[in-house]
Amino acid sequence: MVRLHPELRDKPFLLYAPEHGRMLVRTSSRALDKEGIAPGMVVADVRAILPSVEVFPDDPATTDKLLKDLAEWFLRYTPVPAIDPPDGLMLDITGCTHLWGGELSYLKSIVIRLRKGGYDVKAAIADTIGTAWAMARFGKNGAIVEPGRQSEALRSLPPAALRLDNSILQRLEKLGFRQIGQLNRIPRTNLRRRFGDVLLTRLGQALGTEPELLNPVKSPPLYQEWLPTLEPIRTAKGIEIALQRLLDTLCERFFNEGKGMRTGTFKGYRVDGKIEQISIGTNRASRNAAHLFKLFELKIPEIEPALGIELFVLEATLVEEVSETQEALWSMGNSDHAAIAELLDNIAGKVGMKSIHRYLPQEHHWPEASIKEVSSLVEEPETAWRTDRPRPLHLLPHPEPIEVMVALPDYPPLHFRYKGNLIKVAKADGPERIEQEWWLQTGPPRDYYYVEDENGARYWLFRLGTYGNGEPRWFLHGFFA
Repeated sequence: MVRLHPELRDKPFLLYAPEHGRMLVRTSSRALDKEGIAPGMVVADVRAILPSVEVFPDDPATTDKLLKDLAEWFLRYTPVPAIDPPDGLMLDITGCTHLWGGELSYLKSIVIRLRKGGYDVKAAIADTIGTAWAMARFGKNGAIVEPGRQSEALRSLPPAALRLDNSILQRLEKLGFRQIGQLNRIPRTNLRRRFGDVLLTRLGQALGTEPELLNPVKSPPLYQEWLPTLEPIRTAKGIEIALQRLLDTLCERFFNEGKGMRTGTFKGYRVDGKIEQISIGTNRASRNAAHLFKLFELKIPEIEPALGIELFVLEATLVEEVSETQEALWSMGNSDHAAIAELLDNIAGKVGMKSIHRYLPQEHHWPEASIKEVSSLVEEPETAWRTDRPRPLHLLPHPEPIEVMVALPDYPPLHFRYKGNLIKVAKADGPERIEQEWWLQTGPPRDYYYVEDENGARYWLFRLGTYGNGEPRWFLHGFFA
């Protein structure tokens, strides 16, 4: 609220929402906190205590969006941020704090960044969700609870720190329970009999004896590596160094687990909050750090560091198994299949994946239907290539009309004109009649000729129609090697 209305920074104000016919406080400013104003109080009572208070309706949709945006911003600190309505966030920081030099430096970095952004922040670190929640809201700001010391940390906190319903809190208040430590001295059976399972569950979650899971805003990738920087990186060379280090670490994991990257994303988190990212894809799973670096390197100029990048993240968004003995690629015997795949990756990085494809045979004899275009290197053909009759290396997608001179019907052309050039035929073979596949389509047959010109270039021509039934038409359909 203060970020949108800076004039409210030092003024008492609150957000309210209707509930059971009354206007209740949802949240309040720091000035009201000092006056003892708390969520759940009636707005009229607050005005009686402090007439100058400014009130605004609470907008849950705006709050939800703010929390979601903040949770996504926290992806620079952890891959597992979660929203804790109505005003909190929970972070699973397992394996993250060492990147900032430890838990204290990690927590300080978060608090400083959020306060610079205009947020009022209270934070804590603990082994359990329940204890971290309690310490952030009722304990010392910036508290770090040592492993196994949850009970000691919670001892002096009020029962409200256990995330209990108001009805249970009121009963605890009437019975004189002011601190969580008092509950620990009561037999569990007595607590269950008086307060039900909820109290014991919340107490167990805080102490670590009951399981509790976060619901992250997005599932973290299984293969992800992080690299924070001591100073913001603004140069292409610095970005390349960060990328190389991340690739070395990730590819070592791939090697140990027998896997490789098919698609990957390299992200740079800028100090101004924006994220720069580039992505690559490979024809087959790769764990060759040098090869993957070359693919990313082609796109590094697309990254705009602006004031600097403070965190680099490398994600393998699609991972596949890599066998120790490389499987045959395109049935090419003992050739270096990995090298071919990497060559194609490099070409695709420059011209785009859609520009590279290969052809496989299909169970059709009609020329246009006898092959299909695929981009995968590992897709197997449904049938073998036809070898009993000559077929061109380059089949035109659409037959192109030509003008011909023939001596007699059913004879090959003496010469033909293609794109303005007169081509004289030196050798020829044919005709080979190819009928339409009647179960798929109807139409006249084609009579194909295999011809060679005076320079040794070879062509695949066909005649559509027959002499005696009108003037037949001739077409060029392909080129031989």
